[in-house]
Amino acid sequence: MTPHRFESFFDRVTAETDIRSQTELAAVLGINRSAITQAKKKGNIPAGWILGLSRKFGLNPDWLEKGIGGPRKGSTGQDDEFAKIPKVNARLCAGDGSFEVGSNIQGYYAFRKDWLSRKGSADTMVLMDIFGNSMAPELKDGDTVLVDESQKAIIAGALYAVGIEDTVMVKRVEKHPNNLVLQSDNKDYAPIFLNESDMNMARIIGKVVWVAREYR
Repeated sequence: MTPHRFESFFDRVTAETDIRSQTELAAVLGINRSAITQAKKKGNIPAGWILGLSRKFGLNPDWLEKGIGGPRKGSTGQDDEFAKIPKVNARLCAGDGSFEVGSNIQGYYAFRKDWLSRKGSADTMVLMDIFGNSMAPELKDGDTVLVDESQKAIIAGALYAVGIEDTVMVKRVEKHPNNLVLQSDNKDYAPIFLNESDMNMARIIGKVVWVAREYR
């Protein structure tokens, strides 16, 4: 993306939002003003900016990034029925290994809005791939899960994306009076016990509400 295309992106932002300056854009995105300057110089729009602005202002991400289609979600009959859910590069670790932590968006996948509404909040959902076999047979290596980041309240035995330091994993979570237990379905993997002091290291990212599997 060239600097000129950055200006086109910014023109689209100001046309459809109350943002009027690059300083205001930085404030809305929660970043330093210098990050805007660097993005303008490199002609690069981080995917997280597109996602954040799209969700906050109800904008069509394809239009916001590239000027494709109409500016608003729901501008056509088809868009009224479907919501686009982003799939990110980050993979949920289901094992002992590391995983890709990139938040860049691979693409968007359409789901019926009425179906999503029964699962949770479409505006806070992301798709992520599973890496590893600690949750087999329920979740297998290569599966794709739909995570609702608005559902953080722990329901015993439910599946959650959980972050611990620089690792994000998928586990069944149980909250006890003085500890948090992360359970694997695969009995070859021992439970992870986090005591009261360790619990501060853990963060519930969201609840797994759906899984897709590609048969090979």
